[in-house]
This record gives sequence, C-alpha cells and structure tokens, in this order.
Amino acid sequence: MINQVQHQLKIVLWGLVLLLVVAGCSNDQQEANAEEENQEVTEIEFWYGLGGNLGDNMERIIDEYNNSQDEVIVNGVAQGDYTETYQKLQAAIAAQEVPAAVLLGVDTMNALAQKEALAPMDDFIAQATEFNETDYVESFYSQGQVGGSQYALPLYGTTQVLYYRDDVFSELGISLDALNNWETLLEAAETIKQEKDIYGWMPMWGAGNLIDASLSRGGTILNEEGTEVMIDSKEWIDTWEFFREAIHEDEVMAIQHGGQGWEYWYKTIDDVLQNRAAGYTGSSGDQGDLDFAIVSAHMQPGWEGHDPAPVADALLGSITELASEEEQKAAFDFLSYFTSSEVTADWSMNTGYIAVRKSAREVDTYKEFSEENPQILVPLEQAEKTTSHAFVDQTGGNITDAISKAVDLVEIENVPAEEALKDAKEEAQQALDEVLDN
Repeated sequence: MINQVQHQLKIVLWGLVLLLVVAGCSNDQQEANAEEENQEVTEIEFWYGLGGNLGDNMERIIDEYNNSQDEVIVNGVAQGDYTETYQKLQAAIAAQEVPAAVLLGVDTMNALAQKEALAPMDDFIAQATEFNETDYVESFYSQGQVGGSQYALPLYGTTQVLYYRDDVFSELGISLDALNNWETLLEAAETIKQEKDIYGWMPMWGAGNLIDASLSRGGTILNEEGTEVMIDSKEWIDTWEFFREAIHEDEVMAIQHGGQGWEYWYKTIDDVLQNRAAGYTGSSGDQGDLDFAIVSAHMQPGWEGHDPAPVADALLGSITELASEEEQKAAFDFLSYFTSSEVTADWSMNTGYIAVRKSAREVDTYKEFSEENPQILVPLEQAEKTTSHAFVDQTGGNITDAISKAVDLVEIENVPAEEALKDAKEEAQQALDEVLDN
C-alpha cells in the first residue's frame, strides 16, 4: 500500500516538473516572439534618376531586396535624371532631410565627398564578413574613392557604344568596317542620306559623345600636370567641327535635344527604331530599351591613325553623412546587395549596363544570356580595352559645365567649334586657376 502511494506521488511530482518545463519553454518562446515582433525595422530612402526600363528594373530589385530580409525596408524615390537627383540632394542636405542612399555620377559624388556630405564606407567594409574588394572591376571600384577613402560602391558601369540598323547597312551594301572610324562612318551616313533620305547617324546630345570622340583623337581635358585646360587644342576643335558640319551643313547627322528628363534620349532611340535614322551613339544601358531584331551593337569608332578611347564610367551608390548610424548601416547593406555577383549580373542582363563584379561572368544565367545576346559583351569589351576613365572635375563641376555649354553652342546653335571651345577654355581655366591658387 505504501509503495503504491509513493508511486503515485512520483507520478504527480514528475507531472509538475514537466508542466514547469513546458511553461518555461512557452514563456521563453513568447518572449522570443515578442522580441521578434518588437524588433525595429530600419526604413530608408534611396534616390535615383532613372526612368523607363531602367526605372522598372530598379523598382524590381528594391522589391526583391526588401523581400529577402526583414531588417531593412528600402523606399525607392525616382528623380527625373542624374542632374535632378544631385540638385534635390543638395536642397535636402541644406534642409537636413536626406535620403540614406543615393545614386550619383563620379563628379557629383566627388564634390559631395569633399564637402563631407557623404559618409565614408571604410568601417562598414572592414566589418563586413563577405565583402570582397578584389572581385570588383578595379576601374569602376576606384571611381568611388576620394582622398584615400571609399565613399561609394559602383552600382553599374557604362560606356557609350554604337547601335546601327542591320537592314539599312545590308540593303545598301555598306561594310561594317565603316563603323571602325568616324571618317568612314561619315561616308556611310552620306550614302544613307542620299539613298534612303533618312539621317545616317545621330550623336547623342550632351558632352559625353563629343568628349569621347575628342579623347579618341588624342585630345585631353587637362595637361599632364593638371594645371591647364586643353579643350581648345587642335584635336578638340577638329573633332567638334566634324560633328557641327555633319549636323548643320551636310545634314547627314541629326540630334534630339531638350525636353523633360531623358525625353531627348528616348526620342533618339525612337528615331532609329522607327527608321528615321540608321544608327546612333548611346549608352550601354540602352540595351533594355532596344529591339535587337532591328539593331546591333558595335564599339565606338576611333579616327584614322588613332585607336578609340571612349570613357568607361561608373554610376555610384553613396551614403549620406546626415543619415543616422542605423540608416547608414542599412544603406550599406542594400548597396552591397545591389553589387553582389548575382544582382549585378541580373542588372546587366536586363539593362545592358556593365556588371561591376568579375565573378558576375561565372553566374550561369549570365553566361547563357551572353551566348544568346552577344550585344551585351560589346560595352564590356570596350570598357576593358579603353584607356579613358571618368574625368573628376576638381573645380566642382565648372570645367564640365563649360564643356556642356560649348556642346550646345556647336550642336544646337551652329557656332563654330573653335569659337565655342576657346570661350569654354577661358571659363574653365579661370575656375581651375582659382582652385589651384587655393
């Protein structure tokens, strides 16, 4: 009888112990759940000046990032273009209401970094467990450096290439060798205008195309010492006069300009796709908007006696200094995600921009895509071969502004190249002298 009672007491005691254990586990789980529910999610804004296919792909990648983790929410804010992004960011900095992350060009990133408006990324990079600096394409990664610190990660690379209509060149029996230098391309443009009454070529409006052509002719923006602006040299004058005459006198080339944001850019593309022009010079990033059943891609021309040397540029993701520490960490995490091998390969396939990681070429989908779409390799090959990289304007943009104003005078107002460039040289040299004197 006693043994039976003792046995029953043991059962009761073990039951109590089990209840306490279960209750303890339940409380621990409840506390964990409560802690998870109360975990703060860092919400940040990312500003970028992209539209069309580029804007759509940016929105998609932001959504994919947000769905890939539960600690950060990125709200993408599209601006009209890169210039508008910079202008609005300056106003936001003055008002101390900044986005945490922003997409910038090399010039604007440098200007903001020198004003200490951007946060250096060195500590974030040092603390990151999977960050591989050597896997970035060096020419792109180095463009994010200012004064020995990393102020930006390259989100994608770009260079301007040729897009031409296969049917027009084939119908008229024009060899694709005509695309190898500007002199023979002009001859082809003259034939196309005469035979089909459409423009033979369309340079893209803006300084980029004429700068590329000038560098390919042996011109430089500054002398070796960095003390003199060289944009009034013979190489520059001859190059710009070549395009002025083709546009305004021979009328075998044409240029779209003005409008809101990227309007002029898409009008240029449309002129070619609608058979109003046989080809144009545009960004590697245009590939997502083009129909490659109609057009093909080709590297930029050189000149007789000169190899092509167009600029290979990076668009950069930066973090603002005024953002909180939590926002800066979140911004770095997003920018690192964007530049991962898989995402940069995805961006390249869907936009035509150049992947910024060497390992992107080993991503299976990228390898398969490049076999079926060889045009994606044209800007990559050009970027690897060129000797020209983005010009960093130490005057805060005054030199590039002077060049841009001269472009409008030549391309739109038909002002002789020598006159426009000599005036631009004077303005740019004055700005450079002021910086050097200080």
